[in-house]
Amino acid sequence: QVQLVESGGGLVQPGGSLRLSCAASGRTFSNYGMGWFRQAPGKEREFVAAITRSGTRTYYADSVKGRFTISRDNAKNTVYLQMNRLKPEDTAVYYCAASSSSGITTTGRNYDDWGQGTQVSVSS
Repeated sequence: QVQLVESGGGLVQPGGSLRLSCAASGRTFSNYGMGWFRQAPGKEREFVAAITRSGTRTYYADSVKGRFTISRDNAKNTVYLQMNRLKPEDTAVYYCAASSSSGITTTGRNYDDWGQGTQVSVSS
């Protein structure tokens, strides 16, 4: 099992930026593909971004493409989500997740372990 702890959430004005971090422990981090998901109040959890074990490939939801960047540092056992040009509709609890599957996966059920989440609120 991989333990995941997110940080970096907060309140930001529309057009602003935040960087989320997710620190992993417990297993060999580089053996896991990583993803970010989010869940807004009253809505289902949705995929945001994913990155392969080595970090060479990434994939984004259309709603965040060009604004968000996922990256990872395997030496620090950490995955990041840089969020720029934030919009009110980006408001949600953001979760990082670890998948033992190879390649990119956008489906939540393919992820084995989840963090507790960090709140991101975009409002003026």
